Amino acid sequence: MSDLPAYDVYSRDCPARLFFDRLAERWVLLIINLLRQGGPLRFSEIKRRVNGISQKVLSQKLKQLERDGLIARTLYPEVPVRVEYHLTALGGSFADTIEQVGQWAEQNVERMLAAQTQYDAQLPEAPRPTGLRYIRPAQD
Repeated sequence: MSDLPAYDVYSRDCPARLFFDRLAERWVLLIINLLRQGGPLRFSEIKRRVNGISQKVLSQKLKQLERDGLIARTLYPEVPVRVEYHLTALGGSFADTIEQVGQWAEQNVERMLAAQTQYDAQLPEAPRPTGLRYIRPAQD
């Protein structure tokens, strides 16, 4: 038996839900995967490579990930000051999970698109979406 507490992830108060909250954030997934591939990276490099993220949101997400223990920030006392971000051991294990989810998505995206097409074809006559249906997530 494990000495770890048993959590009920279906309970509203379950602290393990933090994992699901992070997994559901598209910017977080992109940042972590980017650091997994090529960390450590400076803020400007992350912003340049994560297309579409604003400076404000990137700053918020980096602080959030640092608070969660998934990334670490290293400050180099140079002129100008240099700051780099890299994955922690915890962040690396989380990145492995993200990699598995990404592989699943790549292997199954065509099946999902086919299912969407089949579902949409059964809708009553009305304007139907065409192609990949991308539903924009709520703003973080």
